[in-house]
Amino acid sequence: MKKSGRPGKNDENRACKEAILEATASLIEEIGADAVTVRKVIEKADVSTGTFYHYFADKNDLMMAFVREESFDGFALQTSIQDVAGRQAELYMHLINRYQALGKDFMKRFYTTDNQALSAYLDEEDGRFADGTVMARSERELELSAAQGYLSASADLHLIAMDVCTIVKGCVFEWCLTRECVEIQETLNRILRLYFSSLKPEIAVG
Repeated sequence: MKKSGRPGKNDENRACKEAILEATASLIEEIGADAVTVRKVIEKADVSTGTFYHYFADKNDLMMAFVREESFDGFALQTSIQDVAGRQAELYMHLINRYQALGKDFMKRFYTTDNQALSAYLDEEDGRFADGTVMARSERELELSAAQGYLSASADLHLIAMDVCTIVKGCVFEWCLTRECVEIQETLNRILRLYFSSLKPEIAVG
């Protein structure tokens, strides 16, 4: 029997949202992200329509929540901090791998300028990135690189983090558009290395 009305607070709230996300993950595995619908999620999670829309605005919002479900703060990067471009590429590949798991057909529809949930996630608010996002982690990694002398001391790190995010979006968009198998990591590494080559700290001559 389906739950009715709006959910309560605290534990019940978390349980309802987790049930929706778990149902979504299960459906993606069973039928693919493109075939997932709000109705199918509601039925599998055994929640009411009102409960679903209490947490998510639409399917895009749900899928964005599924992508960002895991914080980008909690894992270690393997690439040396000296390799600024490679470290940024490794970080963003964690996000891109989540995208790729959804499938190209779905991503072609998901990765558009009309997707407000995606736009909100990949944006800033009041001059800063939201905690737990890949952009916030990206900026912190840049701060570490600059503190150890691997980036120019005069570099605008927030602007650089925004530029990196723009480069990543371009690579994902290219992946969505092409009919060929695009090696995103290779492309991302190449473009980021070209970008960061102009940001190396000046070597004093003396």
